[in-house]
Amino acid sequence: MSAGGSHAGDPKSWFAVSVVMIGFIVGGVGLPLGNWVLFWAGVAIVAAGTVLGAVVRIMADVVVAVPPKI
Repeated sequence: MSAGGSHAGDPKSWFAVSVVMIGFIVGGVGLPLGNWVLFWAGVAIVAAGTVLGAVVRIMADVVVAVPPKI
């Protein structure tokens, strides 16, 4: 975590987010095309990205608030 309260995150967390976003894009393209294989592939990619996020502890590098300095 950053001492300055940055929300930048670790590169491994951004990679997990990117995998989930790619899954949404793949599924989002497959749905209106009626290509169910592509849609379900997107769902599988999102699920894999979610598991990857849990493995890299994506929520551990989030800084919600920094206490004010007195």
